[in-house]
Amino acid sequence: MNDTALPPCALTIAGSDSGGGAGIQADLKTFAAHRVHGLSAIAALTAQHTRAVTAVHVPDVAFLRAQIDACFDDFTIGAVKLGMLANAEVILAVADALEHHKPKHVVLDPVMVSTSGARLLEPGALDALRTRLLPMATLVTPNLPEAELLIGERIEDVDAMHGAIDALHALGTKAVLLKGGHLPVEAARDEVVDLFADGNGVHPMSHARLKIDAHGTGCTLASAVAANLCLGRDLRDASIAATDYVHAALLRGYRPGRGDVLVLDHFGAAPHG
Repeated sequence: MNDTALPPCALTIAGSDSGGGAGIQADLKTFAAHRVHGLSAIAALTAQHTRAVTAVHVPDVAFLRAQIDACFDDFTIGAVKLGMLANAEVILAVADALEHHKPKHVVLDPVMVSTSGARLLEPGALDALRTRLLPMATLVTPNLPEAELLIGERIEDVDAMHGAIDALHALGTKAVLLKGGHLPVEAARDEVVDLFADGNGVHPMSHARLKIDAHGTGCTLASAVAANLCLGRDLRDASIAATDYVHAALLRGYRPGRGDVLVLDHFGAAPHG
């Protein structure tokens, strides 16, 4: 088959969520909702549901590399989304693989802590994340607690978010989509403000604050950016479309488990056309 006839493909390298609301499962649903063929390399397995993460298992990195190599061997990959990479050994293995295969786009969601508060990144892995993956990423999509860990400073209002973007650029990031959902309500009022920043300035994106507790939003946002890059959007437009998609999926969110946490309705929010 002529390569030009092949469908757009996106690869997620992340953790598996046995509860189906986040991680690899959310990524693949997001890719499918955007009509992008989803590929996966599982970097961690979690035992979790809508109330907690109860166990984490990290497979051998040689097998992770085999999954990544197999995907690049057979598919034309338009973008790679990185999610939960639990330790320094995994981060270094993924960085080595990406340096070898040289994908056009890498969207890094620096997953460190789950919605329920479970630590998903070993403390010793933070330096590897900063030095190997941040400079390699086309776009980094931290929430505020993750950005605070990366830059070592508190972020308590929108002005501090602008300062955090400067600090992240100083670490070597090319572009940042800084998510503002964790701002205190008194600082953010009735809106969630996310900031997209590249070499051409800062672009704020606002959505109404929803009074819900949701699971998988960060995974979904990063994978929606990756899907839109595969479809040919530029980075800023892909980020805008991704934030709109997450908001629409949250509005349609539902509770599949006994916990109070919602998961996103990926297909109800699917873009049309």
